[in-house]
Amino acid sequence: MQLTEKQLAHIETPCLVIDIEKARQNILSMQKQAEAFGCALRPHVKTHKMPFFAQMQVEAGAKGITCAKVSEAEVMVAGGLRDIFIAYPMVGDFRIRRALALLPKVDRLILAVDSVECATALNQAAANAGVRLEVRLEVDTGAKRTGIPHEQAAALAKTISALPHLDLTGIYTFKSLLYRGAPTGDSALAGQEEGRMMWDAAQAIRARGVALKDISAGSTPTGLLVAQTGLVTEIRPGTYIFYDATQQKQRVCTTDQIAAKIYATVVSCPTETYAVIDGGSKTFPTDFSGYGAVEGRDDLHLSRLSEEHGMITTDSKKIGLFVGQKLCLVPSHVCTAINMQNQVYLLEHGELRRQKVDARGMLV
Repeated sequence: MQLTEKQLAHIETPCLVIDIEKARQNILSMQKQAEAFGCALRPHVKTHKMPFFAQMQVEAGAKGITCAKVSEAEVMVAGGLRDIFIAYPMVGDFRIRRALALLPKVDRLILAVDSVECATALNQAAANAGVRLEVRLEVDTGAKRTGIPHEQAAALAKTISALPHLDLTGIYTFKSLLYRGAPTGDSALAGQEEGRMMWDAAQAIRARGVALKDISAGSTPTGLLVAQTGLVTEIRPGTYIFYDATQQKQRVCTTDQIAAKIYATVVSCPTETYAVIDGGSKTFPTDFSGYGAVEGRDDLHLSRLSEEHGMITTDSKKIGLFVGQKLCLVPSHVCTAINMQNQVYLLEHGELRRQKVDARGMLV
């Protein structure tokens, strides 16, 4: 994505620009491949946080969507989405109360549990409301984040299945690029292990007399590889809609598939060896190694950030930039980059328009 001089003059920086056609092609490609493997696709909307893109994914064939938090789900429901999985432990009376309020507004709502405490509180709230809630049990397959340890999943599933107001219909996990509990660059190995671990967990649970329908796994790096195993029923990638520098580095995507870029203006060139842009830690993601890559200039590096300043350094003797110049950068992690924007620019058929990031900051 290279904006024309006319388009560059139109934008206010720092900003994020999304190429609609590239995003659409990424959506269609993932959908087509998931279907070819006989696997449902339930994309994670934490990447884009906009009903506009969620509707695009559902219209392409997605089974439903995945949300990170209940506040994010509220935004998606208001935007017309009707089949939602909130893939986060439903802990806290405030979360449970808000989730219950979504029930009459959707066709299907799936909630997440990973402990007896979480399940018991959900069951009691459902009993008080006179409803039955569909839940999935999160299983830890190596990320050591939320999720019951793999070897304890069957026992907890049996306990949850006995609660009268919960309907345990599936299990889910987040594993990403891990193999035998350690980071790996081999996505095939990671995906195969993920599929096998989830299948084994499901079989152990079924052996306890619990009927499971859904086995949900797969992030963007491993999603299609997990689907290819035939051992899961659903995958939940999110970043694939836009991709980013990290996915490119992991060889998950090509440069041409990256649909979201950050544009920033050079505001100062104090010396010949570095320049300063108008985007800092409030613009660029800081949760991954590196902040962003300057498109078309491998010799330039976004090497340091303060809140509102980004310092660009060079491998050469001279930076070769000038005050007022607009640079295009590929974010290292597009999900957090978008969440820092109140609005983004959408580029379609050569035209730019503004789009509100509806679920920006929805963290509850």
